[in-house]
Amino acid sequence: MNKRQALVAAALASVCAANASAHGQMDMQAKGEQEKCYGVAKAGQNDCGTATHGCAGQAAVDNDPAEWRNVAKGSCEKAGGKLDARQQQQQQQDKQARQTRQTQQAKQGK
Repeated sequence: MNKRQALVAAALASVCAANASAHGQMDMQAKGEQEKCYGVAKAGQNDCGTATHGCAGQAAVDNDPAEWRNVAKGSCEKAGGKLDARQQQQQQQDKQARQTRQTQQAKQGK
């Protein structure tokens, strides 16, 4: 390797290191601006354990009201989730009750 190639390699390594450092700092800042959002995790994409399992990535179904993901602060309810698991579970129960009533009404109307 000649001096020019060595200089180019060193410059490229410096740019890569600076870029990695900047991304690491942004990730750390973003984590500080996040909140738990219940009911928005897709199956296998939850961020932590619940009463039914102890690890991240073990959600069995999409949008389980007990499962949560970290999201950007202020975006949880926009995504259809709740900041409190009990609120999300109550909303899910209310939705199921409405669907049951609608099904029963449809059967009675026939």
